[in-house]
Amino acid sequence: MKYFITGATGFIGTQLCKHLASEGHTVHALYRAESKTTELNNVQGVMLFKGNIMDLNSLQPAMEGCDGVFHLAAFAKPWHKDSKTFYRLNVQGALNVFQTAKNTSVKRVVFTSTAGVISPSNGIPSDEKTNRSIAYSTHYDRSKADAEEKAIWFSENGLEVVTVNPSRVYGPGLLSDSNGVTKMIKMYLKGKFRLLPGNGQSIGNYVFIDDVIEGHIKAMQHGQSGERYILGGDNASFIEFFDLLSDITGKDVKMYKIPIWVMNMAAKFMELRASLTGKPPLITPPWVQKYLYNWETSSNKAIQELGYKPTKLEDGLAETVDWILKKKRRGIN
Repeated sequence: MKYFITGATGFIGTQLCKHLASEGHTVHALYRAESKTTELNNVQGVMLFKGNIMDLNSLQPAMEGCDGVFHLAAFAKPWHKDSKTFYRLNVQGALNVFQTAKNTSVKRVVFTSTAGVISPSNGIPSDEKTNRSIAYSTHYDRSKADAEEKAIWFSENGLEVVTVNPSRVYGPGLLSDSNGVTKMIKMYLKGKFRLLPGNGQSIGNYVFIDDVIEGHIKAMQHGQSGERYILGGDNASFIEFFDLLSDITGKDVKMYKIPIWVMNMAAKFMELRASLTGKPPLITPPWVQKYLYNWETSSNKAIQELGYKPTKLEDGLAETVDWILKKKRRGIN
C-alpha cells in the first residue's frame, strides 16, 4: 500500500512513517523544513515531499496515487499571539487535506484529533458518546472539535474519514511539544520536576506511543467512516503517576502540590509577558483550568472494533525510563 502522511516529522508521525515502511508500505512524507527530516532521510520506503497543509499545490502531487492518508499535522502549542492560527492550521488545514484526498480519489483518511475534545469524566471514564459537560477552554481543543465536524461532513459526502483521539502520549521518540509527558519524565529523573498540579488528584489518561501507532494503522484498516476512536491507555492521577514512576526508577523525589490559583496567576503573568515579548508561555490560564477536572477515558470502542490493545502504564513507563537512561549513557540529550 502507499500512504501519505502529514505531520510526518513530528513525534507520532516519524514513528508512523518508520513503522509503515518496515512493513513494506511506501510512505509519502510531507515536511516543511530540511532540518526536521533527519530521522527519515535514509529510511527505505519513505519518500519525502516538501510542502505544507496550507499549500494545495504541494498536497496534490504528494497525495497522487496513494491508497490512504494519515493527517497528523496540527498546531498543538499552548499559545500563539494570534489565536486565529489554531483555526487556520487545524481547521482549514484539515479541510485542505480532506478536499485534496477527495480530488485525488484517495479511498480513506485517518484524522488525528485529541482526547481533549472528549468530555471530562464524572465518576466513570468518558467515551466517544459522552456529552461534553463543559465548554472548550483552549483554542487547540476547540479547533480540533471544529475539524472533527468537517471530518464528519466529508464522511457523509463521498470520502471515508476515520478520526482517532489519542490521550496523553508518551514514550521513546522525538522530545517535541507533543511528547510533553516524556519530557516531564526526563526532568523527573534529573530531579528537576517536583510539582503536582492542585492537590495532585486530577486524573488523566496516558497512552504509550507504540499503541498510538498501532491504533492509527488499525483505524485505517478497520475503522468505520464517520466514527471516532479514543486511543488511550491507563487512567491515573498525578500522584499515582509519580508514585509509579518512583517505584520503577527507585527515586524518591519530593513532590510539592501547587494550588490551582497559584498556577493560574503564574500563567497569567507568562501570558502577559508573551504578549509583550513574543516569548511563548509554558502554560496559559485556559490550560490551567483543565486541571480542575478529571479526564478519565475509555478505549473500549477501539478495543472492540479495531482490535486495539493498550499497554499497561507501568510497562510503558519502564520502557520509556530505560530508553531515557540508555540515551544518557550514550551522551545523547
